[in-house]
Amino acid sequence: MRAQSSKVGTPNAEIMKHLSTPPYVLPNHVKLVAPPMVYISGEEMTHYTMNLIMDQWIKPHVDIKNWEFYDLSCKSRDNTDDKVLGDAVEAGKRLGSIFKEPTVTPSAVQAKAWGLKKAWGSPNGAMRRGWNGITISRDTIHIEGVKLGFDKPVFFERHAVGGEYGAGWKSVGAGRLVTTFFPEDGSAPIFCDDRVLKDKSNVVVTYHNPLDNVADLAHHFFTRCLAGNIVPYVVTKKTVFKWQEGFWTKMKEVFDAHYKEKFQAAGLVPDGKLQHLISDAATMQIIRWTNGGFGMAAHNYDGDMLTDEVAQVHRSPGFITSNLIGKNEDGSLIKEFEASHGTVADLWEMHKAGKETSMNPLGMVEALLGAMAHSADLLVTQAHADLASQAEAKLKAEKVHIFVTTLRKALHNTFRYGQGTRDMAGPTGLTTERFIDKVSWRLGRYMAAYNDDVCEGDIVVPQRAQQFINNIDRKKLQCLFDEYDTNKDGSISVLEVERMLADLGVAPLTEVSKLGSASSDKPKDV
Repeated sequence: MRAQSSKVGTPNAEIMKHLSTPPYVLPNHVKLVAPPMVYISGEEMTHYTMNLIMDQWIKPHVDIKNWEFYDLSCKSRDNTDDKVLGDAVEAGKRLGSIFKEPTVTPSAVQAKAWGLKKAWGSPNGAMRRGWNGITISRDTIHIEGVKLGFDKPVFFERHAVGGEYGAGWKSVGAGRLVTTFFPEDGSAPIFCDDRVLKDKSNVVVTYHNPLDNVADLAHHFFTRCLAGNIVPYVVTKKTVFKWQEGFWTKMKEVFDAHYKEKFQAAGLVPDGKLQHLISDAATMQIIRWTNGGFGMAAHNYDGDMLTDEVAQVHRSPGFITSNLIGKNEDGSLIKEFEASHGTVADLWEMHKAGKETSMNPLGMVEALLGAMAHSADLLVTQAHADLASQAEAKLKAEKVHIFVTTLRKALHNTFRYGQGTRDMAGPTGLTTERFIDKVSWRLGRYMAAYNDDVCEGDIVVPQRAQQFINNIDRKKLQCLFDEYDTNKDGSISVLEVERMLADLGVAPLTEVSKLGSASSDKPKDV
């Protein structure tokens, strides 16, 4: 494996022959041996695309004999009575680094249509429990020179446990509802709630928010924010939902004890006071703070909703990461990496019908690279203490990180050069297969340490406006224009634009207004 620095001059004809035809590698190319990790496969369009990527981007350059593969497609789960899920969870706990393709959680209708024994539930709960899930890190993905949504990175930590996702519930009639807690030590029961239900039809929901691992979440969040030059915020609705106070309290305790002075020294929190955002305010600030450079940590449900908003501002779910962070008994981190989007069923139907598709694999590839990088880091931290073992582990890890960096460069530059998929490059964008081949070609040249075929002056950077223009509903756009063209003169004045932006809630605010709306903890009517 070669470093990625460029050679001077033009490769000779024999070298060009190898770098111009698949698999775009030189005859003396030596594969790096990847450390152990878990690869979980899914189905539909994302699985098809990842098979192409594995065959063209990974296998020509990487020996993956140490990877363990688990098929979590519906058929595989059905055929094994879901034993494969348990096996995948066990392997992830043992190896500590996991890549997961998007999977399908079948509905009852799909289960019947596909001949399944049952509608198998989402595997996420089993994974979060099995890997002692702490947080789900969801960060914006950025491509140098390409304008997406946020100018600078946005980090998000979503508490991986508790809340509505693990709730118990029953449909009941009129009567009395008593919630009682029975302590593990056998001491006297505690009555949590006692209420009368007068309606003839009610739904009773019970859930809890575990707080023991919030300190781990806090350390992970603040460490990442500090390293990324990110301003941290904690998001709750504690002014109304009093039970959320504990999350804020634990986050603040960790910040004050371990990070306050560091954030002050970095100029990220000049007054040393960790900022709290009411969830309502966070919803608005995500739209307004398009410069980025901020991070948020929130409860499970709030984090789920707010990160969907972050994804939409930044372009789509394909442009943010989704990494489950867990913890082994020995303190080592378990990290599972996946894309934030699903299996892209609409493109899969087109592909099965023989139609062209243009699938953007950015989110999935960033996840795969994240898993590879973490497996390399674990190789170093788990190496024997003697110097020889440490040196060997660091050398192997360095080779993995070089490959990760090189593949990311090849992928990102293909977008930068206007050779991306159609969601980025418009109608002239490449098909799924041609895009993967183009990145494969570019990766081969980078791995062989030869220059790209595109000079800096020839770069065609896809602009964000151009990326969206083909999806604009022009009839609705005309209606919006007509609504705010109040004097019907065929143009919109500054005052009319002001009213439109204010109505849409995206008008730029003065600094005083920003501070007042963002950090207020005053209760409001709900």
